[in-house]
Amino acid sequence: MSTRLPPLRGLRCFCLAADNLSFKHTAEQLYITPSAVSHQIRQLEEDLGLSLFVRKTRALELTPAGKSFYLAIQPVMQQLVHTISEFSQNAGSKEVSISMPEFFASELFMPRLRGWSTQYPAINLRVDTVKTRSDPSRPTDVSIILSGSPPQAALCHELFAISYQPACNPSLYEQCSRLGLDALNQLPLLLHQSRPHAWHQWAEFAGIEHFRPKQILQLDSMFGMARAAEQGLGIALIPMPISQSWFHSGALVALFDGSWTTRDKYYLIQHRQQPDRPEIQWLIDWVLASFEQYR
Repeated sequence: MSTRLPPLRGLRCFCLAADNLSFKHTAEQLYITPSAVSHQIRQLEEDLGLSLFVRKTRALELTPAGKSFYLAIQPVMQQLVHTISEFSQNAGSKEVSISMPEFFASELFMPRLRGWSTQYPAINLRVDTVKTRSDPSRPTDVSIILSGSPPQAALCHELFAISYQPACNPSLYEQCSRLGLDALNQLPLLLHQSRPHAWHQWAEFAGIEHFRPKQILQLDSMFGMARAAEQGLGIALIPMPISQSWFHSGALVALFDGSWTTRDKYYLIQHRQQPDRPEIQWLIDWVLASFEQYR
């Protein structure tokens, strides 16, 4: 009977955590969050049926089983890395390609790209961005798409769901606070052209009976919509968690309680199986690990 093997990314994460005895430092090396590291370790512990770490308030220690497993697996992982590196160099330059919406690229993918370069320095990566779903794009090995239903693709991974949050800049927030929900009827509302009825759907979700917006401005760019809200042009319906950096920086402030969760989700799809190109699977594994925190 064959044995189900744990994911390689979980084993690599464990080895680094065992070296560092810190999820925070491990996360910095892998360019992911400490919570993502903790999740991978928990998953590995479940797969093995072992407790690998003793988690204390300000310290992390290997259990006896964790020490034994580390001593056994670390040489194997080092040999694996050496073998992959050796074959990659012998095979010459490799390249993988990925396409995605431009807002996803600028807000989430690009800030994590250094992690790919560090983990796979011998593999070139081509990133193509698309503005709208109807825009033509060059063929790529994998794609990240936003869809209201699972794509009809044999090789498909769900990344995370999208919710929508009303937001404006700090200056406009003061005026909105005074007006309350009536601000939606007195100030311009911003939305993306792909969702022309989004504000009315949000109002229905929020239970607003008298929703009569004075003006709705539709933009064909998610970045343009966020920028317009930052400039104080109106209240925007902002997608989350993809736009978190706009809130963390203070450029935008959330309005009203609760965000509207739709069927929209980001998916990672592989267009065709190519078992002779393992670098495609490495890219898929890296993307899944990079955005695991949002699931």
